[in-house]
Amino acid sequence: MTRIAFIGGGNMARSLIGGLLKTGLSASAITVAEPRADARQELGREFGVACYAENRLAAAEAEVLLLAVKPQIMPAIHMELRDTLQRNRPMLISIAAGVRIDQLERWFGAMAIVRCMPNTPALIGAGATGLCANHRVSPPQRAQAQRIMDAVGLTRWIDDERLMDTVTALSGSGPAYFFALVEALEDAAVAQGMSRESARALAAQTCLGAGRMLVESGEDPGELRKRVTSPNGTTQAALESFQADGLQRTVARAVAAATRRGEELAASLDQAT
Repeated sequence: MTRIAFIGGGNMARSLIGGLLKTGLSASAITVAEPRADARQELGREFGVACYAENRLAAAEAEVLLLAVKPQIMPAIHMELRDTLQRNRPMLISIAAGVRIDQLERWFGAMAIVRCMPNTPALIGAGATGLCANHRVSPPQRAQAQRIMDAVGLTRWIDDERLMDTVTALSGSGPAYFFALVEALEDAAVAQGMSRESARALAAQTCLGAGRMLVESGEDPGELRKRVTSPNGTTQAALESFQADGLQRTVARAVAAATRRGEELAASLDQAT
């Protein structure tokens, strides 16, 4: 039974803890470090896990240490944890957006490190996570890291860490793009005279159904799009309008902008330390 310590008890940590418990991991194998007393009490009450105010106490016996804190907090916690990590040599898993493996190695020392980028649908067990590892991660550790993240959704390994900023721009930020599209569809239908309640329900269910078709069929999205598009029909009219307004270029620029911002955030951590 793997002993896992979470540094940080926020929403993503909570979703992972809940997912791991559903897979059969015992609550006695999980410890959490969380500075807020009310959050510690809630975590203990909901999941039955041991919670501590001090990071080093939560990490003391861990075989896997999962860093679930904001990127800007990372440099501040390494001094407290470094001695414990160098003594016990757990695998380190970071879900902090934009924090590179070389930065983690500089702060925490030479050890097995897996960098992950989950997204918020992990909160309902429908997440999408990209993972990459340094050369110190053994095949069993790699499989272990994947099992942990599989507890909240789909996982994909990324061999080139430089693409992790693209993962952040694609699936990490992607739910916000989806919500923005649903907002736009809703507003457009309301402008045509539909009630907001009906517009939201129909837009949300349409996107849910389309997403399920794409995932469950395993088919190419372009092929599914063609099947919905009758020649000279209503769908074709809408898609031609999207094309005329440069939808693909707009999306490409947005993903590129998010990727650049991820790179900038990582660079700012270098400057701060």
